[in-house]
Amino acid sequence: MSENVEKAPEEKEKTEKTEKKKKKEKGIFSLYKIENDKILRLRPTCERCGPGYFMADHGDRYTCGRCGFTRYKPVENQK
Repeated sequence: MSENVEKAPEEKEKTEKTEKKKKKEKGIFSLYKIENDKILRLRPTCERCGPGYFMADHGDRYTCGRCGFTRYKPVENQK
């Protein structure tokens, strides 16, 4: 009842190197930029919470994660 089953040779694994995706900056480094010995804030601060609370960028609006305040970006006129 035992049958000798020949296994097909395994296909060679692809050894091609894939390009690694560049990781986005995380943490405090994505909130500030240094130019000519001056520190620039890249995102606006919340109007309700005050300085130190940055607003998240959601494409068409900025939103505070602490209090939920939302400020919409100006719409560009499309012609």
